[in-house]
Amino acid sequence: MYDRKTWIVVIVCSLLLAVNIFYQQKNGQMLAEQKREQAAREAAAKPADAPATPADGSAPAATGDKPNSLVEAEPPAPSVVEQLVKMETPEAIYTFTSIGGGLKTAEFKNQTPGLEGPVLLNRHGSSPVGALADGPDRMETTAYEFVEADSMKFPNSEHYKSIVFRGKLSSGLWAKKTWSLRETGNEGDPFSLDFKLQLENGAQNNINLENYSLFLGVASPLDTVETAAQTGFVRVDDRSFSFTAATEFAGGWFKDERELITETMERGDIAGVANQFFATAMKPAEPGPAMIWAKVSNVNLKPGAKPLKAVRAGLQLPTVTLAPKDSRTMSYHVFAGPKQNRVLRKMGEDWGKLMNYGFFSPFSRFMSWSIFWVHSGMEKISSKWSWGLAVVALTILLRLAIWPLYNRSNRTMKRMAKLKPEMDKLKEKYPDDPQKMNTEMMGMYRKYGINPLGGCLPMLAQLPIFFGFYSMLLHAVEMRGQEFLWVKDLSQPDTVTHLMGLAINPLPIVMAITSFLQMAMMPNTGGDKTQMRIMKMMPFFFLIICYNFASALALYWTVSNVFSIAQTWISNRMPEPELKAKAGGGTGKSWVERMAEKQAEMERMRQARGRVVEPGTDDPNSSKKRPPRTGG
Repeated sequence: MYDRKTWIVVIVCSLLLAVNIFYQQKNGQMLAEQKREQAAREAAAKPADAPATPADGSAPAATGDKPNSLVEAEPPAPSVVEQLVKMETPEAIYTFTSIGGGLKTAEFKNQTPGLEGPVLLNRHGSSPVGALADGPDRMETTAYEFVEADSMKFPNSEHYKSIVFRGKLSSGLWAKKTWSLRETGNEGDPFSLDFKLQLENGAQNNINLENYSLFLGVASPLDTVETAAQTGFVRVDDRSFSFTAATEFAGGWFKDERELITETMERGDIAGVANQFFATAMKPAEPGPAMIWAKVSNVNLKPGAKPLKAVRAGLQLPTVTLAPKDSRTMSYHVFAGPKQNRVLRKMGEDWGKLMNYGFFSPFSRFMSWSIFWVHSGMEKISSKWSWGLAVVALTILLRLAIWPLYNRSNRTMKRMAKLKPEMDKLKEKYPDDPQKMNTEMMGMYRKYGINPLGGCLPMLAQLPIFFGFYSMLLHAVEMRGQEFLWVKDLSQPDTVTHLMGLAINPLPIVMAITSFLQMAMMPNTGGDKTQMRIMKMMPFFFLIICYNFASALALYWTVSNVFSIAQTWISNRMPEPELKAKAGGGTGKSWVERMAEKQAEMERMRQARGRVVEPGTDDPNSSKKRPPRTGG
């Protein structure tokens, strides 16, 4: 009976899920077609003299001293030629553009390329980071003037360490943008910039700065295995971290599809966009109330590939009103780089939250610290396979740490297995009274000093470790491009070939096989057959769920299973635990036993409420069922 109900529920849920996916894809296609038509209409209506963006990559010369007032200077001559200026650190190459006066792209020297080539943040951005918008996604196309630069000498080349752009918006607002390399001695400096924005009102009317926002860039996946749940916009509001994934823009059963998402922050400490491994974010020098907006779009990483989701966002300027000739200067710390836990933590507590480890953050941070500590030792053994060896070694160390708990649990399960004949007798004695049977069963456990929850302790202990390990490996940019055995990249599935369009990933398959073997070696405690069948199907479910996960996670799970098999093999060759009744039959009742008795008492009270006392007597024992109602 239970099996039939279970399968009916599973089939119905699967059908409903399939219907939802079908209509969601259909609605998405319709919406995409509408957006393409709207974009075509807007392109047709665009003025012919709109600024073009040819790029020759050359940096213009400085144009003299800066004026004391932005308003006093004559506006620069309109230019349709995009001018690019670069600043370089030992880790990154930052390219700035005169169209919008902001950071066009950030390229990293020591990172493994993605599907589109070198890692390039804001690759799909139509506007630079730091561009101004007079509304959500209404980006400026102002042609800024490159007015000055401070250069410094590096070996074999010349690079700028500070550049300044100046331009005038159509509203009469003058903007001066100063970008500088950050030189504080912190490990995050190679991925950081100082950004100073000076605004001056050159119009005859007041201008509210809260109507403007700074563009935070576009975050897009680096590979097709990245999901929409790993790309989105981030914010730290009064030390509270939030991540909104691209999936939040999609519709579903209980919500409509959204083109724009806005979130209000009481204290905007940090705002930005991020994918699985990299982030672009701004931290105001003076945090305050602000609003962050975000939109989603489709990107194609290669011809014929399934479109993926990219997220762009903007951060509202402070609530300030500028009278004519008034000015306001705002400063920001801009981070554009890989999400390395150690580096971000040293930059400050707020920056460390960008790792987005989730609920198991404390465990993930401990795992991150542990794997770096182990990795430093594994590098002495093999520099090529050091990260894979670190995963294996850390897994073994963790399993050794919980060995006593596992051994105690295994002995508890063996003792419970010896009680199986007595349990079968209770089932025959109380076939129609499960409450009474559970009460007697708990009494038997108490008699022999067995904790029925003891067999679950290793699993409960491993859950936070597993999810902590999973969150850490999911965002571990250090795993990108690292090899181990046949694995080419520990941050990607270990695909060795394709069979009829299906990727063949050996590690998840080995993980599932070892999981089956581990469960087959566990002692039979005589539990519910339906539950036992479900438990035996769990490796198959995990194989489906984890098939395309990072191979580092499959490696951890496989090594853990092999270690568990070895543990069980050793435990099975140890002397069998004795089943002895405790002196006096055990004193006191366990919490589980008290809960079973309370449930039985509630069931008796429920049945008693369905009876009435016969007229003329107060004896509840003479009650009978209420007669059925008749018409009339």
